Amino acid sequence: MTLTRGARITGAVLCAALALAVGAWIVRDLTTVDDPLDLWRVWTGNDRGNVSAPPTTTLEDLVLFLVYATVGFAVLRSPVAAAALVAAGVITLAVRLPGLWVLSSSWMGLRAGDELRTRALYFTFAAIGLGLGLLITAAAGRRAGPGESALYPAYPVYAAHERTPTRPTQGVSVLAFLLLSAAAGVLAAWEVHTATQYRGRGYPDRFTGSESVLLPLLGTPPGWLTAVIVVLALVAAFGALFQAVYSRPLGLVVAAFLLAVGGRGVDMALRNELIPGLGGLPTRDQLLVLSWLFELTVGLVLVLALARRGQSAWEGAVPGPGYGYAQGGGSGPPPPSSPPPGW
Repeated sequence: MTLTRGARITGAVLCAALALAVGAWIVRDLTTVDDPLDLWRVWTGNDRGNVSAPPTTTLEDLVLFLVYATVGFAVLRSPVAAAALVAAGVITLAVRLPGLWVLSSSWMGLRAGDELRTRALYFTFAAIGLGLGLLITAAAGRRAGPGESALYPAYPVYAAHERTPTRPTQGVSVLAFLLLSAAAGVLAAWEVHTATQYRGRGYPDRFTGSESVLLPLLGTPPGWLTAVIVVLALVAAFGALFQAVYSRPLGLVVAAFLLAVGGRGVDMALRNELIPGLGGLPTRDQLLVLSWLFELTVGLVLVLALARRGQSAWEGAVPGPGYGYAQGGGSGPPPPSSPPPGW
């Protein structure tokens, strides 16, 4: 299915609104630091003292800003970017949903003034609404594309002048399945390890947030965010295994978050000189640093692999009735199933 022109414009406008809203919060945080690198250090957990006010954003907000900008540009250029709109809508809902109860909690009032917290809550409601708008636009703005016939829906119809949705090639699909599954396994394993450290007390706070969890105003509880990345990584992995059209945009979104997670950890390791002295670290710390390097590498490889245009979603399909019309080389009705003598 492809998107109508109106749906493409609507999707691009929704993405632009989300990007502008997130960008405004990032700009707000930039005004509280003397150097933009100071905000990066805050995002990566390396420095919390060189800011004039507590930060409201996280590194994930920068990732979302880039996702919205990329998807909005892609939708304007391509009529077959419905899956990209769905991916952007899903990640928006998943990341912003905890804000509904986190920002309404009494303990959050100790970290931000009522006015700022109210603005953040309005932003969260708006982001969730826009995310739902992306899903609705992708579903309601579709029309029969070059792979579907209105008269014969069971058969593909080809048109040389129309673009079709693309899916990963066979080699990329296998690579994406392996890397996404491995990354999901690594993140899940560390979350299980974290749960054992809590010994059952206070661990749910990693999913719901609390005064004991250091969380910026627009931050997502760490356990919730990890669960979101793991689930989406597995969905994208199995989609890639079966060469599903949605696996490319969803895999790219997951790859962007893996880059953020791994990049934040590697930056922290470099600043604390953990990589040069890796051999002398305790086993747990060695595994942690290696996990960060792995996540960063996986994210980079996935971006390079999935960003390449794949094969047509209808490639290899058997032409059905209406094939002559789509090619522009036939005339008259399709041949009957039992042609008369001399047909």
